[in-house]
Amino acid sequence: MYVWPCAVVLAQYLWFHRRSLPGKAILEIGAGVSLPGILAAKCGAEVILSDSSELPHCLEVCRQSCQMNNLPQLQVVGLTWGHISWDLLALPPQDIILASDVFFEPEDFEDILTTIYFLMYKNPKVQLWSTYQVRSADWSLEALLYKWDMKCVHIPLESFDADKEDIAESALPGRHTVEMLVISFAKDSL
Repeated sequence: MYVWPCAVVLAQYLWFHRRSLPGKAILEIGAGVSLPGILAAKCGAEVILSDSSELPHCLEVCRQSCQMNNLPQLQVVGLTWGHISWDLLALPPQDIILASDVFFEPEDFEDILTTIYFLMYKNPKVQLWSTYQVRSADWSLEALLYKWDMKCVHIPLESFDADKEDIAESALPGRHTVEMLVISFAKDSL
């Protein structure tokens, strides 16, 4: 468990938009050490952190990050992509869903988007703010986005000062190729 290059880029995007975050309901999926979610909470958002319910050590890392950042009140829930659970059903509508490097394994892409679709159905105006590391030119979300009636906008890194090898005095994202996407329903509402 460590901070991935994509987390730093997503945190930079949140920082760039920090004035719009107070009071927003934000869920971070696949949170791990939770850098983006922790930053959003520090900026005044109402944040819920989540990681796989099948990986209790990941949920414990989320809790430790909350403690280390003086945010013990943040809720941490176990969500396994593509699975319906009581924790998923109990989530309130969200304004923003954060996802840093969750599009890692192509076999998980549809499970992730299925979970996102369920959350978007609760609030059709919700946006998924996602960063991912380019690992293969053969991997694409395009067909799945079409299937799930979602659209995607690519956000140029230079538009929020994330087009450098080092952000916020860290050595990340380094020379990794990271992309930023905003995903939403293809139509304004259901």
